[in-house]
Amino acid sequence: MTHTDAEVTAETLDRLIGRARRSVNVALTGSAGYVEAVLRRLVQVPSGVTVRVLCNPAALDVAPARLRGLPTVRVLRHELCGIVVVDGMSAFLRLGNEGAADERAAVVTDRAAVSTLQLLYAGAWSRGRRLVDHPEPSPRLRSELTRRILEQLRSGRTDATAAGALQVSLRTYRRHVAEIMRELDASSRFQAGVRAVELGLLHETR
Repeated sequence: MTHTDAEVTAETLDRLIGRARRSVNVALTGSAGYVEAVLRRLVQVPSGVTVRVLCNPAALDVAPARLRGLPTVRVLRHELCGIVVVDGMSAFLRLGNEGAADERAAVVTDRAAVSTLQLLYAGAWSRGRRLVDHPEPSPRLRSELTRRILEQLRSGRTDATAAGALQVSLRTYRRHVAEIMRELDASSRFQAGVRAVELGLLHETR
């Protein structure tokens, strides 16, 4: 395992993905720099190479149009690690958070370690939802007010308490809730919360 500074992430990805002959399996997080570096390189992969991209909703937010333009993309609502596995022979692994002082990346060439990453990726891929089945939330659902209302719904507070916390009238609060449920195609407030997590509008609680 060779550690590399975050500044050379793009160069490292260019080198690894450029060697691909059979497959490139990618897991994208919400890190804008990482998403951009990977997508920039993927467009240059030869047509005979199988490319699979797994992303979380935060990564989908970074480059929705380009991800929807790729042939094989799935969305997994759970948190992911940034991984690129090439031909089952080598891998790129992001370590730490983007912009953090300890942000690092690793190039993995040990066959057993790469096989383990490949198996982990396969398991995550099997749980992912096809991007074509993952509706794109409307701008209204992405508003700060909607997020705050969804948080109130998830907390289980009464409508009166939630309306007071948001400093809106009870009637206005209930109208917003009804509109949000309609846009989420949810028949209950619980289902609205589940759909909100699936769409990346709320983070899943642990």
